[in-house]
Amino acid sequence: MVHSAKMSKPVAAPFQQQHEPEGRSLCAPFESCQDMKKSRNSIINLFVAAGLLLAASGAQAAEPLALQKVMKDLGKHMQTITDGISREDWVLVEKTAPRIADHPQPPMMEKMRIMSFVGTNMGKFKSYDGETHEQAQAVGKAAKAKDGPGVILSFQKLQTGCYNCHSEFRKPFMEYFYGKKDAVQ
Repeated sequence: MVHSAKMSKPVAAPFQQQHEPEGRSLCAPFESCQDMKKSRNSIINLFVAAGLLLAASGAQAAEPLALQKVMKDLGKHMQTITDGISREDWVLVEKTAPRIADHPQPPMMEKMRIMSFVGTNMGKFKSYDGETHEQAQAVGKAAKAKDGPGVILSFQKLQTGCYNCHSEFRKPFMEYFYGKKDAVQ
């Protein structure tokens, strides 16, 4: 029992068993006060877990996805190929094309989040990725043959595939994962 400074009557500490004048326990709905404490702790643990889950999901949304780095790297590789084409550096183009064709994939958990977002458009999303792979390989093959017009044609198809995917998916993707409504198409 804790004694209050204002009252002469002892006051019960929280969840300490206390008896009413008739002898009834305040823990009456429970088998014992120990059961009441267990129940209280379970409820507290539930709220803490829910809070952590919400905080983690919020942090996940604010953190850049691994796919963002993949896309930035792909952009750099595309610029390298553009530079190689302009200087007719077919060795550079041939060396860079596989970095686009065989680009890294996001971690599985991130892929699952992306698949959940894309939903029924997953086939189209994957077809754009497949097109990227095929056209980047074609760029590398043409560069190996030192076929300038073939490199340019394949690179144009590669850029068109990137553009089509971005125009369809980038803005809703940025809104969904980053809350950015003014994402550049």
